[in-house]
Amino acid sequence: MKDYIEERAINIAVYIIDNNATVRQTAKAFGVSKSTVHKDVTSRLMQVNPALARQARTVLDVNKSERHIRGGLATREKYAQSSRGR
Repeated sequence: MKDYIEERAINIAVYIIDNNATVRQTAKAFGVSKSTVHKDVTSRLMQVNPALARQARTVLDVNKSERHIRGGLATREKYAQSSRGR
């Protein structure tokens, strides 16, 4: 694996842990795709730093389990804003 990919994987994991970030937020911050973020954290990082990979994976698992709640809140806010404009 190339050095810059290893470094990116570590930086992505640190960002996720420090900011409690989702895959989407992380991808936007690093200018890469969601697939790249997921691949970096789940497979590439396991080869470089397994402990860091497990920490990042824990944050992503929590975010995934709360995903449906965030979606519902976003929908509620969307419709609350549209009713204010009437």
